Amino acid sequence: MLFQLRQSFFLFLTATIWGSGFVAQSVGMDHVTPFTYTFFRTFLGAVVLLPIVFLVHRRLKKQAQQIAAGEIPASKIHGREGPFNTPKDLFWGSICCGACLVAAESFQQFGLVTTDAGKAGFLTSMYIVIVPILGLFIGKKLNANIVVGVVLSLVGLYLLCIKAGGSFSLERGDTLILICAVVFSFHILTIDYFVRRCDGVYLSCGQFFAASLIAFILMVVVDGDVFSWDNVFAAGLAILWSGIMSNGVAYTLQVVGQRGMHPTIATLIMSLESVMAVVFGTLLLDERMTSREGIGCALLLAAVLIAQISPRMLLSLWQQRKQAQIIVQEQPETTTQRTDTTAKSAAPVEAVQPAVVTVEERR
Repeated sequence: MLFQLRQSFFLFLTATIWGSGFVAQSVGMDHVTPFTYTFFRTFLGAVVLLPIVFLVHRRLKKQAQQIAAGEIPASKIHGREGPFNTPKDLFWGSICCGACLVAAESFQQFGLVTTDAGKAGFLTSMYIVIVPILGLFIGKKLNANIVVGVVLSLVGLYLLCIKAGGSFSLERGDTLILICAVVFSFHILTIDYFVRRCDGVYLSCGQFFAASLIAFILMVVVDGDVFSWDNVFAAGLAILWSGIMSNGVAYTLQVVGQRGMHPTIATLIMSLESVMAVVFGTLLLDERMTSREGIGCALLLAAVLIAQISPRMLLSLWQQRKQAQIIVQEQPETTTQRTDTTAKSAAPVEAVQPAVVTVEERR
């Protein structure tokens, strides 16, 4: 239970940072091209994680010695038996996750050029529907509360992102962002697969280096004739925020937080990104939240809670509470019984003492 709460908190922090970074992403796009922006933010994210990787390397080395000595079983540390964090798994995990990451971010950046923010937020969060559908093909099961959570989140996202009376139609930018949502779905499922075989910080750093390499090649090929360092410096603050916080911190929290979590529940928690974007817009940009947007936020929060609290968990908690009440009620009765037993056992002693005195008097 505590493990699930900790992982959920990590994913909520991820959504919070992503929601706060939307302004930086929009500002950066005013100065540089999508591939240039993606290259610098992913490369910066990888560099920021390097010191943490060295610290994690010491911990993994110590754990490997304990496992080899038989002091701790591998399953207790890594959650599985067999090799963990092998170069092969780390290499392919970095390549697959990095390719998904650079593709999703690039489609999103190109789509934001022609799509308004509200519709973009709704379409990007469509991965909460796509992930469970794709998960069915790889053996991921769904229960009723997850399905209810997905439906509620869709309604909430629509109320949050689409203005009242606004028409909903797909244009070129919308299609690109919808493709971005599909790629993000593959990214989430890819992380879910490799995080069981690799350390989360290693995998996060590796995916950023792989993504930055792919983005650099695309930047040179596509944006080589329009690249300018002046534009990069103009977008410096936006790149720093996206690279350090949105990439280095948030994506690492995602990788670590997804370990041991159902992919669909993880996507529902991360879909709170749209809610946090509205909250930060209200706090920092003096934007006002309408009642329609407030209802959408409430539905999203309810969807996350419903998806994580299953009926079986509630029944288990109710039974534990009932047993605790029974134990508390039995304690006074037990104390009373012990008192009565002590009094009864003391009575024969009092009866024996006069008999002893009588024998001594006769003597």
